[in-house]
Amino acid sequence: MRGASHNDDQISWDPSQPLDAAKVSGFDGVVHLAGESIVGRWTEAKKARILESRQQGTKNLSEALARAPQRPRVFVSGSAIGFYGNRGDQILEESSNPGEGFLPQVCVAWEGATQAAQDAGIRTAHIRTGIVLTEEGGALPQMLTPFRLGVGGKIGDGRQWWSWIDIHDHIGAIHHILKTDLLSGAVNLVAPKPVTNAEFTKVLGSVLSRPTIFPMPAFAARLAFGQMGDELLLASQRVQPSKLVSSGYRFAYPELRGSLEDILST
Repeated sequence: MRGASHNDDQISWDPSQPLDAAKVSGFDGVVHLAGESIVGRWTEAKKARILESRQQGTKNLSEALARAPQRPRVFVSGSAIGFYGNRGDQILEESSNPGEGFLPQVCVAWEGATQAAQDAGIRTAHIRTGIVLTEEGGALPQMLTPFRLGVGGKIGDGRQWWSWIDIHDHIGAIHHILKTDLLSGAVNLVAPKPVTNAEFTKVLGSVLSRPTIFPMPAFAARLAFGQMGDELLLASQRVQPSKLVSSGYRFAYPELRGSLEDILST
């Protein structure tokens, strides 16, 4: 959580507990991205932690911001393109309805938990983030080992759309939202050119100069990852960053190859 007037200070607290409003007073802008990792087999206990950490933590922060003596001008709160569920080839924009499944349920509750801040007149943006490409964490490092060994390949039939964003654009887009008064509500944080899983696989293999001839069948993904395999690896989300583009944000990495080449050259 950051505020420009506090020199990018960070505040930590137990998100399951109410937050002292004085601790968040005087910030120009607040960015909240905390939550239980969605990686791992989704047992009922894991799913409860995923939902609770996002819904209750965001609600407690939102209510504290609303009570703060000096409220922020803008509140940027995390969300994800999981909001849209599995939608095949449908082009998805911020106005698209939520899909069905656990992740859409989580994202709807997550975004709804900011209501107190919105009611207090704080400009609030829900950043629906795609696959963030960075070698520091997330999905890409988990893919690199098998691909570097030459045993990578597409997942399922490879026709599912993967909407991604380079880490530099993820950070840049958040800064853009903080500075752009017209941006509020849902904002898709994805690059303007999503790719299918087959295309992602092909480009990654090309950048690494490795073959990509060992696919993971859909049944194997489901066997290995359970519900997470269906809703993360096999789900298709063809998402467009309509609000970012119309508000003038310029992507540093609009193409997948350019992003991967930059990340993997360091």
